[in-house]
Amino acid sequence: MTDYTPRPEDRFTFGLWTVGWEAQDVFGSATRPRLDPAYSVRKLAEMGAYGVTFHDNDVFDFDADESGRDQAIGSFRKALDETGLVVPMVTTNLFGHPVFKDGGFTSNDRRVRRFALAKVARNIDLAAELGASTYVMWGGREGAESSFAKDIPAALDRYREGVNLLCDYVREQGYDMRFALEPKPNEPRGDILLPTIGHALAFIETLDHPEMVGLNPEVGHEEMAGLNFAAGVAQALWHGKLFHIDLNGQHGPRFDQDLRFGAGNLRGAFALVDLLENSDYDGPRHFDFKPPRTEDEDGVWASAAGCMRNYLILKERSAAFRADPEVQAALERSGLTELAQPTLAEGETLATLREEAYDIEAMATHGFAFEQLDQLAMDHLLGVR
Repeated sequence: MTDYTPRPEDRFTFGLWTVGWEAQDVFGSATRPRLDPAYSVRKLAEMGAYGVTFHDNDVFDFDADESGRDQAIGSFRKALDETGLVVPMVTTNLFGHPVFKDGGFTSNDRRVRRFALAKVARNIDLAAELGASTYVMWGGREGAESSFAKDIPAALDRYREGVNLLCDYVREQGYDMRFALEPKPNEPRGDILLPTIGHALAFIETLDHPEMVGLNPEVGHEEMAGLNFAAGVAQALWHGKLFHIDLNGQHGPRFDQDLRFGAGNLRGAFALVDLLENSDYDGPRHFDFKPPRTEDEDGVWASAAGCMRNYLILKERSAAFRADPEVQAALERSGLTELAQPTLAEGETLATLREEAYDIEAMATHGFAFEQLDQLAMDHLLGVR
């Protein structure tokens, strides 16, 4: 059996908010104590992780004074230096404090919007100091619970204004950094702006610097909307907009479960790993999960280890699937290679097609053998081939 021990070259990263989650939810208080960020860095390094990511208030408290902020950052930075873990991505908490109850960039209160932009800009400075190349924006509070509470066109104007201003700031400061929007359909707001990959892609094209802004899609967020995550990621890749990715597990359209990667929709996880490992995406494999409330600290690290192990198992299964001669033949029979060919050959026009004779009966009765191909994928996923 393959050694599924994770190594830094696997580029596995974790948000501090994942292993550091105290397991408090809307129905119950915390079941675990807070973990010091520096401690989490050292534990993840021992487990073979490549890096860590964070919201500003994962490292220091929202109301920390300058001395407290500097002390917390110093402790975190020391752990990074000692372990060699990198910080490839940073984000800002614009959802936890009551001031953001109606959003940050799109709050109806202009004062809140101004504060939110200032908070992000300051955290961008910290991200640049730590070498982050991607800055994620998750608009979890950018939305509404009722139809008349939010003027959607005006809110999108303000959203665009905020992203444009921050792009300008990064350019002015000379930072080597780009932004990644993280779509989600609902929770914590009833309806969140930019709810899916497609909505976010359309929004990006309206920006002043669309080349600076891409996506950070998350497994659970797309599957909450009943969508095929691998298909959405494939479209993001097609647009050249997969700047970062969040990996976790989800059981279909329900609340955001944030299960460890591979738990939940295992077939979807297999398709996703196969896509990523056979694409030109070279960014982190970032885990955004939450160890269940039932777990103690040992369970937290077991859950984190499971994320990495499951990815490596699925990566191995994908390689075996792609190398299988029977699979290659099935791909050929199913027309995958033909789909890659242009419909019109060079020099042909629509007039050419109108003059062509078609055997409608033959096309109508042609089978694509997709079931055989899908069963081969299942056999490899289940480890029987």
